Amino acid sequence: MKSKITLLLILFNLFLSSAQISLFNGKDLDGWTIHGTELWYVEDGLLVCESGPDKAYGYLSTNAFYDDFELTLEFKQEANGNSGVFIRSTVEGTKVSGWQVEVAPPGSDTGGIYESYGRGWLIKPDPSKDEALKMGAWNKMKIRVQGNKVSTWLNGVSMVELEDEKIGKGKGAVALQIHDGGGIKVRWRNLMLTAL
Repeated sequence: MKSKITLLLILFNLFLSSAQISLFNGKDLDGWTIHGTELWYVEDGLLVCESGPDKAYGYLSTNAFYDDFELTLEFKQEANGNSGVFIRSTVEGTKVSGWQVEVAPPGSDTGGIYESYGRGWLIKPDPSKDEALKMGAWNKMKIRVQGNKVSTWLNGVSMVELEDEKIGKGKGAVALQIHDGGGIKVRWRNLMLTAL
């Protein structure tokens, strides 16, 4: 009997560790923190980021930290659309420490990995993969972070794979970015995270 209970506990813990959670409830920004003066709001069940009057950098970070995970989300770029998804990152004011999976207009390396306030571009997708991006339509991005390795996909196309010791040591939140310069608007939905 004891061995059956132990087995059930192990299976239950495995289930919990692989359970998928929604980072966005479709109603408000509960579970998130806004950094900066740019606009983050919910409209028609969608999460929207939009340039504000300061035309500066802005971030929306999860209150919880996530280490190893698979994140899927959908984004729709309007206007400029220069944004990004940060992993294992921390934000002070509007200075972010961490790694961004790029979300940008055509020709600007969506799916690549950039280290803010550090080494800059770590890896860019092959230019031929830019065809996977559908500007002005819904795009599905998948980001897998496990140990030192980060892999990204866009609309089912493998964009980059990177192994990096510094990322492997990183701790922090998932965060969305709005780039400086103004004129940017991006809609987000279905932000689903599975712990690995």
